[in-house]
Amino acid sequence: MLHPMALVPRWRYMTDEAKALTKRTAVTALVVLAGLLVFRALLPWIVLALVAWWLWKAVRR
Repeated sequence: MLHPMALVPRWRYMTDEAKALTKRTAVTALVVLAGLLVFRALLPWIVLALVAWWLWKAVRR
């Protein structure tokens, strides 16, 4: 019979405070990862907007 292996091996022995800290860390890591993915997707558009703005400023002089 196969026993499911816990993602955190000692989860059932951890204190409630340690479990809360682990969950908070995981959520923070996921939010940072999602933010980086969104930023990475938008980066070319941000660069394009900056170049267009610089060109606009140069033409207006």
